[in-house]
Amino acid sequence: MTTFFYHIKLIRPFNVIISGFAMVIAASILHKNQIEWGIVLLTSVIVMCYTAAANALNDAIDYKIDLINKPTRPIPMGYVQIKSAMVISYILFSTGALLCMQLSDTSKMIGIIIAIPLMVVYNTSLKGKPLIGNIAVSLTLGLSFLFCGSAHGNVVPMWIPMILAFGLTLIRELVKDIADIEGDRSIGISTFPIIAGIDRAVHLTVFLVLFVGLGSLIPYFNGTYGFYYGILLILGVEIPLGVVVFLLLNNPGITSATKGTRILKFSTLMGLIAIYAGTIK
Repeated sequence: MTTFFYHIKLIRPFNVIISGFAMVIAASILHKNQIEWGIVLLTSVIVMCYTAAANALNDAIDYKIDLINKPTRPIPMGYVQIKSAMVISYILFSTGALLCMQLSDTSKMIGIIIAIPLMVVYNTSLKGKPLIGNIAVSLTLGLSFLFCGSAHGNVVPMWIPMILAFGLTLIRELVKDIADIEGDRSIGISTFPIIAGIDRAVHLTVFLVLFVGLGSLIPYFNGTYGFYYGILLILGVEIPLGVVVFLLLNNPGITSATKGTRILKFSTLMGLIAIYAGTIK
């Protein structure tokens, strides 16, 4: 029973569920009155499979880092073998790819030809590349919304969710790099905070927060989304971003970055909910 529990923990089930829920909200933005639940279920399961697969692969490759940064993860604790994590990742990626075959050609291209290689290359090669790795993982999350739009036959409404998800994920990834600096340095990974220093990483984070925070208000002021978008965006995105900036400027370092990573965990989902609310007339 304990081994089974840690194999479930390996894929980060909460994050997996959130990724599937995001596809439901995205579909609701596309079809406010007549939701195509068959496609919603299919896209949600695919994205959940990919998220779980990427998480398992990440833990298998990052086990040395996790010995320092996250010693309570299943592999460092010895409850899951690296080979088992790789097999789980392969099965989940394969399952997601097979399900993608039921969708449109554009969805197949995004889901199979682009998304899977991007997630694998990120975990195996790009993670140690300053900013490039951060951009890659942010792009992966953003692409999930284009994938959803293509599956439903309407990509255009998904561009703003994609851009918002990309920006918020990029901020969180940079803050996460600050939090993980000790473990990354111990095995020779050159993240941006390591090569540029924590202070410069904080300054870049603040710049991105201002850029994304102000940019995300544009759809409200130009009338793309309504009143509820503005309210929920402020509560779920703008205020959390402000808190993170305050923490990092007040005490630049691992402790503040760790708190900031937790705060930003739900910002993308809240931004998506804000967009949905903003489409309600």
